[in-house]
Amino acid sequence: MTSLEIGLLAIGLAMDCFTVSIASGIILKRIQWRPMFVMALSFGAFQALMPLLGWLCTNAFSTLIESYDHWIAFALLAFLGGKMIWESFKGEDECHHFNPASLKVVFTLAIATSIDALAVGISFTCLGMKTIHSILSPIIVIGLVSFLLSLVGLLVGIFCGKRFHWPVERWGGVILIAIGCKILYEHLM
Repeated sequence: MTSLEIGLLAIGLAMDCFTVSIASGIILKRIQWRPMFVMALSFGAFQALMPLLGWLCTNAFSTLIESYDHWIAFALLAFLGGKMIWESFKGEDECHHFNPASLKVVFTLAIATSIDALAVGISFTCLGMKTIHSILSPIIVIGLVSFLLSLVGLLVGIFCGKRFHWPVERWGGVILIAIGCKILYEHLM
C-alpha cells in the first residue's frame, strides 16, 4: 500500500470515531480536556490495535487464501464501506443516551468504532503484509489519525453543536469502497 492509500484508509476508518466524537462533544457542551483526551486516546489506541489483532489472527492462514486474497480484501472493504454508508442514513436518536465522560462508555465506544479496523487487519494479510514491520506503519498512521480526528470531532461538536449535519460517515464508507475497488482492479489487471 502506498502512503496515500494508508492515509485514506486511516481517514475512512476514523470516520466512525469522528462521528461519535461530534455527538460526544455536543453532549459535553464545553471543553473538558481530561475526558476529551481519554476518549481520543482510547479511540486511537483501539483503532491501531484492532488491525494488528486481525493481522495476527489471519497471518498464519495466508498461504491457504493467497489465490483469493484480493477478493477477500475487496469484499471486506466493500462490506465495511457499505455498512458505514447504510448507517449514515440512520437517525441519531441515541446520541444522548451515554455519558462521554464515563470510562465504561468510552471503552465501549472505542471497541464499537474499531470493529471495522479488525477486518482491515485481516485484509492486510491478504495484501501480502507478512511481517510485523510491514504492518507497523499502517497501524501507527491509523491510530494517530483516529486520535486526531476524535479530538477534532469533540471540538466540532462542542463549538458547532447541532447546527450542521455533515455526512462524514458516508464519506468514510465511500473511501473504503474505493480502496477495495482499487485493490481488486490491481490484482485482476
